[in-house]
Amino acid sequence: MNRRYNPDIHHRRTIRLKNYDYSQCGAYFTTICAYNRECLFGDIVDGKMRLNEIGTMVKDVWEWLPQQYPYVSIGEFVVMPNHFHGVLTIADNYGGGSRTGGSRTAPTQKRKPLGQLIGAFKTVTTKRINEAHGIPGGKLWQRNYYEHIIRNEDNYRRIVEYIQTNPLNWENDQLWTNP
Repeated sequence: MNRRYNPDIHHRRTIRLKNYDYSQCGAYFTTICAYNRECLFGDIVDGKMRLNEIGTMVKDVWEWLPQQYPYVSIGEFVVMPNHFHGVLTIADNYGGGSRTGGSRTAPTQKRKPLGQLIGAFKTVTTKRINEAHGIPGGKLWQRNYYEHIIRNEDNYRRIVEYIQTNPLNWENDQLWTNP
C-alpha cells in the first residue's frame, strides 16, 4: 500500500484562533502533556505534588523563561505527574539588559509568539533532562499543547484556582492515565 502524504487526510486540526497574533501582549493559560502521558515528573502525595528530579528540572526551566525573555512573566503554575499547567504573560516592557541591546527605549528583541515560547520551554527541558540522564533523542513532551487566552480578571481567577487545586483532583484528572 502506498502511503503518500494527502493534505485532505493527513493533517492536524489546529486549536489556535485563526488570525490571532499570539505575540501580542496578554495572558495565556497553557497545558503541556508528557510524551504518551507518562508519569515522569513526580507523584501526588496527600493532595500535593512531590516533584522528582525531572519535575524539578521542568519547574526550573519554566522559571527560566522570564530570565531569557524579558517581555515574559509567569504566573501560577503546577507540574503534575504527567502534564504541566501554567500562566504565561507577554508584555510590552523589555526590562533592559544585554538581550535588548542595553537600551530601555529601543529594544532590539522582537517578541516571540506563544508557540515559540512553549517550543523553547519544551526544547530546553528535553535537552537538559536527556543530557542529565544520558538519553540523547529521548522524547519528553507530546507534540502539541493546549492554550487558552485569558480575557479578563474573572477568567484569570478561575484558571488560578484550577491550577492550585489540580493536585487535589488528580484521581479525577482527565489527563491522568491509569497504568
